Amino acid sequence: MTQILIIILTFVLTNNCILSQFLGICPFLGVSKKLDSAVGMGAAVTFVMLLATAVTWPIQKFILEPYNIGYLQTVVYILVIASLVQLVEMTLKKYMPPLYKSLGVFLPLITTNCAVLGVAISVIDNGYNYGESIVCAIGTGIGFLLAMVLFAGLREKLEDCKGIPECFKGIPITLVTAAILSMSFMAFSGVVDGIFG
Repeated sequence: MTQILIIILTFVLTNNCILSQFLGICPFLGVSKKLDSAVGMGAAVTFVMLLATAVTWPIQKFILEPYNIGYLQTVVYILVIASLVQLVEMTLKKYMPPLYKSLGVFLPLITTNCAVLGVAISVIDNGYNYGESIVCAIGTGIGFLLAMVLFAGLREKLEDCKGIPECFKGIPITLVTAAILSMSFMAFSGVVDGIFG
């Protein structure tokens, strides 16, 4: 139980895929203008991360490694992720049209979201078993969602702010805000070690 809690806290706070590893920056900057779009994108990416990890881990352990074709890992993982994104896209289009429209072009971009591929590869590299891999995917997805929601809230506040100098309006203030948010997550780096030693 302690190991599961350590994995979740690590990937939500101290090793956040967006704010620490800089994976998934495209949707982070592109979809975070409105809170509802950010929540939808974060939930979709979390779902795809979970499914991708659940499918790719057995493929790695039972097909790629036993047959010594590990060099196909990236290609196989991308094909699996692309298939899963198509499934999510068709489901959202049929059952949640407003969310599908608000995500727009960024939904198919989950296929190329390096955060999804990164978590699928990192669970293998870290030597996690199947259960730990699923927990890692959930923790990483929650961290992605947390970063998206926090950043969307900050961007909505920035829209109402009147004191921003003209040269900082738009993309510059967005990048400065992202940098400050990323630095604030660095404060969590000693939390997991401090709690669990």
